[in-house]
Amino acid sequence: MNAASTSVPALVGRFASETPFELPVIDYRLILPIVIVLTAGVLSVLFEAFAPRRARRPLQLVLVFVSIIAAFIAVIDLAKTQAVTAGGSIAVDGPALVMQGTLLILALLGAMLMAERTLDPSGDAFAPRASALPGSEDEKQFAARGYLQTEVWSLFLFAVGGMLLFTVANDLLIMFVALEVMSLPLYLLAGLARRRRLLSQEAAMKYFILGAFSSAFFLYGAALIYGYAGSIDLPAIADALSGKPSESSLMLIGLGMLLVGLLFKIGAVPFHQWTPDVYQGAPTPVTGFMAATVKIAAFAALFRVLYVGFGGVRWDWEPMLWIVAILTMLVGSIIAVTQTDIKRMLAYSSIAQAGFILVGVIAASPEGLAGAMFYLVAYGFTTIGAFAVIMLVRDGNGEATHLSKWAGLAKKSPLVATLFAIFMLSLAGIPLTGGFIGKFSVFTAAIAAGDTWLVLVAVVASLIAAFFYVRVIVLMFFSEPNEQTAVVVIPSVFTTVALAAAATITVVLGVVPQPLLELVANADVFVR
Repeated sequence: MNAASTSVPALVGRFASETPFELPVIDYRLILPIVIVLTAGVLSVLFEAFAPRRARRPLQLVLVFVSIIAAFIAVIDLAKTQAVTAGGSIAVDGPALVMQGTLLILALLGAMLMAERTLDPSGDAFAPRASALPGSEDEKQFAARGYLQTEVWSLFLFAVGGMLLFTVANDLLIMFVALEVMSLPLYLLAGLARRRRLLSQEAAMKYFILGAFSSAFFLYGAALIYGYAGSIDLPAIADALSGKPSESSLMLIGLGMLLVGLLFKIGAVPFHQWTPDVYQGAPTPVTGFMAATVKIAAFAALFRVLYVGFGGVRWDWEPMLWIVAILTMLVGSIIAVTQTDIKRMLAYSSIAQAGFILVGVIAASPEGLAGAMFYLVAYGFTTIGAFAVIMLVRDGNGEATHLSKWAGLAKKSPLVATLFAIFMLSLAGIPLTGGFIGKFSVFTAAIAAGDTWLVLVAVVASLIAAFFYVRVIVLMFFSEPNEQTAVVVIPSVFTTVALAAAATITVVLGVVPQPLLELVANADVFVR
């Protein structure tokens, strides 16, 4: 026993001398946007723990808006940067910066929607019933308006920080950590609709359980890839693929499992089952924020995995994505036609949109990448604007999401109906909207890459999808109001700014798309 115990330090010393370990050098300027947001998340937790109850909301709002704006400035400062840091685990390049900048702008608009507290308390997404609250009548009304439910901001900031890290992760371990940092707060945010507690908590539970399965697939796939390549760094995996082309079975299984984890976050078929329930059950501001940002972060990670790590085996993963893209476009478009709840309709719409973006990914070309990034930007602003409108359409029970209650809405509020029509036309891909330029970009890139048949399927799916988008417009403008028609409440300044920004960018991207097209075309190179 003594001999064994005395030999352990000697063995450790010999191992350390033979395999010296160097700490990775971290350039904090490259990860400054992530550091700002995650630091703000920690401060938000401290505010929640120690600040006076009535002071929490203004403190949290100032912290959220200042940190997001500061992070966006840090992203702009990194423009045209092509560098890796943290031992190659984090890569800052054109696609990552475009996606990070878009995420931060959408997060700012999402925070404005979540800061909405001046609507009728009976319809507030976060508010409980005043009668069920303790304290004086003044305290009950204060709490009923949602002013005391400030824990959402800590979760919000950590989710945004995880998304930013997801876009720059250059190895599978960092990507998994980012996936969990992004996902866990979203599971909780989805269950915070206190007026619809059962529906919201059921949605959160489904999201959590299915998300845990997808994370397990991702992690197991990463382990298999490590067994094949001897590394989890994406550039090292690419080098291993070129060095061992004949030993591809383990690699393909691992890649398939990785794609399960990423396609779940994208909402692609057959990993889409969580989407309609979560979109319907989550508080509408959370749904808008989640729908606009999670897809961008997940696609950014998918770009890096497929183009940097597995670009050399394009012919192996293309057939898998062909099947997934076709199923996603058709299933999302066809089932959306049957929906009568507008939030579930937009959920299946988001599934179909994921399929259209996958068309650009499958092209595996600079044009396809640029088109997919443009599509993601246009989709993000259109989606957050659509959910901002849904927040305003209400009846006596709160948000009116059944389509029958939107009949004749244009007669009561022509401006809001017009804005919603713009968002629907953009999702349908009608000219003079950002959605049209996005579809045109990914379709032309796919045709140039020889994927003409895939584009034909996408066009058919687009025609099917146009039906349910136009149906809502016809219902609002060409039907007469009745006793069931909802009313449009006056939004707060926050919601007004978010709605105006979303509508303006949606139109500008359709009328003057060239600046963004040039930006994404010049930002289509990944650093290794």
